Amino acid sequence: MKICCFTGHRVIEKQDMAPLSAALDRRLEALASEGYTEFRAGGARGFDTLAALRVLRLRERHPQCRLVLILPCRDQAKSWRVGERSLWEQMLGEADEVRFLYESYVPECMHARNRALVDGSDLCIAYLTENRGGTLYTCSYALKNGVRLLNLAEEIATDRSQ
Repeated sequence: MKICCFTGHRVIEKQDMAPLSAALDRRLEALASEGYTEFRAGGARGFDTLAALRVLRLRERHPQCRLVLILPCRDQAKSWRVGERSLWEQMLGEADEVRFLYESYVPECMHARNRALVDGSDLCIAYLTENRGGTLYTCSYALKNGVRLLNLAEEIATDRSQ
């Protein structure tokens, strides 16, 4: 079984949304053809949500593909706006597996979630545009642990410049 995880910023630049979605769809199709069957997302707003929703669409065409949500805590979406929380609950309901690392928020739960996403993965697909924060931490952790990293932000920036 081949495993892919996702990490990315909570805010996706407006001009990046369409090309990022298209690049993600292309990569997911290719990965399904290469035998990837488990796709892990961390349930955060932004790129995590986009990736999870795209995996759910992929699963319609490739039923062997599974969405696994690895969440930092059960109350992850507690302070989110109603629409964001509804989407989060919908993702949980449609995921093939949901893992909560902690019952409630503790300071280390986000980094624990990021490490759990990467551990055992063969590939980490990222949307990294800033060299700071949890996304950078997760990308660095992936590289340090021999997990192949693909930054879609670089791919869409290259496409835009051509």
